[in-house]
Amino acid sequence: MTVEGSPTGASPARKRGTIYDIARVAGVSHQTVSRYVRGFAVRADTVARIEKALGELEYRPNLAARDLTTGRRHRIGALTHEIDMVGPSRTLRGATRTARDAGYLLDVVTLDASDEASIASALDLLTQHDLAGILALASTDEMRRAFEATDFGVPALIAAEEDEPDLPGDAGVYDRAMGDLVEQLADLGHRRFLHIGGPTTWSAARNRALAYRRAVAARDLHSMGVVLGDWSARSGHDALKGLSDGELPTAVIAANDQMALGAILALTERGLRVPDDVTVTGIDDIPEAAFFSPPLTTLAVDHAAHGRLAALRLLGVIEGTPTTTDVARPVELIVRSSSGPARSQP
Repeated sequence: MTVEGSPTGASPARKRGTIYDIARVAGVSHQTVSRYVRGFAVRADTVARIEKALGELEYRPNLAARDLTTGRRHRIGALTHEIDMVGPSRTLRGATRTARDAGYLLDVVTLDASDEASIASALDLLTQHDLAGILALASTDEMRRAFEATDFGVPALIAAEEDEPDLPGDAGVYDRAMGDLVEQLADLGHRRFLHIGGPTTWSAARNRALAYRRAVAARDLHSMGVVLGDWSARSGHDALKGLSDGELPTAVIAANDQMALGAILALTERGLRVPDDVTVTGIDDIPEAAFFSPPLTTLAVDHAAHGRLAALRLLGVIEGTPTTTDVARPVELIVRSSSGPARSQP
């Protein structure tokens, strides 16, 4: 059906409520609503009625006008990378939603987090704008050095994984789940392991490789080494394509699911079957992992929670409020059919 006055097949745009509509539904004066949306204090019982009316009528306050009135800024510059990859996109989504719920808008700038020129250009762009704070959602050495060398003039936070010390008795964020994975594979008869690692300038890649080495060594199993990739499926493919038959393990543990996907293809091209000949596992549990061929055994990481917690930490600095005690769920082992019993050794 065509609606008169609108493009063919389109529905008329819904008119959003004004502060007068909000006042009528909430049973308060429009001056009270105006004070609330501009950031001034309003009684708690009145706030509840106004917020209910705001949700019902889909009212969107003008942040720019509110900033001019209150003298407070409500825009945060967010630096991220490889937005087409699941981990970064989920992290950004968690940060964006958290900022929005707190009344802030994230201005997102994408960059190559391993390229110093790209980072410098992005930081130069952000520092030209009037922001409440700056949040970096990429944990590379290059990003950390750039942040340490820059005077932002506003609160700034880099949401980076800290490097975990390689000391006896220490347990990092990936250790328990990685231990569960290696234990499960050892029970299936696997003794020869290979890790496809991420770029060494990423603290997350270093921590995942460390957890792998600890888990294999703790069970007196044999590591055939670490082959480096760049997080992409292509690099996982290339990592195994370059190995001779004698260098192949019975179990591959990739540092993310995309590299595991590439590894599965490389093995298939060699005439090998997963998991009959070689087991392949990943880390992250991307939405597609359950639909790989075969479905991928992986370690699930709560990226959205990391983004949410990073945004909450920065908002705590901006607003002078205590940092949240909320935590991300632990990394968990998800067993699927890409892992199976080890083939007989010659």
